[in-house]
Amino acid sequence: MKISSARFVKSATQQDDFPRDQRPEIAFCGRSNIGKSSLLNTLTDTRGLARTSSEPGRTQTINFYLIDNRMYFVDLPGYGFAKVSKTVRESLGKMIEGYLRHRKQLKLALMLVDSRMPPTDSDLQMKLWLDHYKIPNAVVLTKTDKISRNQLNQAFTTSVQTLNTKEIIPFSAVTGFGKDQILAGIRVAVDHIPQ
Repeated sequence: MKISSARFVKSATQQDDFPRDQRPEIAFCGRSNIGKSSLLNTLTDTRGLARTSSEPGRTQTINFYLIDNRMYFVDLPGYGFAKVSKTVRESLGKMIEGYLRHRKQLKLALMLVDSRMPPTDSDLQMKLWLDHYKIPNAVVLTKTDKISRNQLNQAFTTSVQTLNTKEIIPFSAVTGFGKDQILAGIRVAVDHIPQ
């Protein structure tokens, strides 16, 4: 699958503001500063489509990007926001949960986990939550260019065990490693191709 067009459509904080055209949606979730924007930009070959920031917790809305006029990539606010107030943290948590639980157009949630450290408690909580609500999901191990092959193998094994899944794709925004595999998974989810 190759993406030929991608554009930002809107930011939303509640269901009434979400697009209503029933196109399938792929959600991107993960801790703050995990690399969601970099992944979106790499998958779409569009520099600056999603704004990257070195400051965690910057995304506080649900952002919709129209891809090839046939589906949306949905960038969810990061979880584990250390630097925002408890009130903001709770409202963001409710916003993310509301989207994931009630969005019928959602075909796949890609959950990003930092390859340089074991999955955190909030990663495990998100994975258990996605599985509990039977939301199709896959784990993307980010920033793999920053570790050795041995470290990557170890990170892969740790994630398989901790998150209890074999649906794990190593990815690097720097080298593009894993991009084709992620796009193939998205195509399967959107087109309902049997695995």
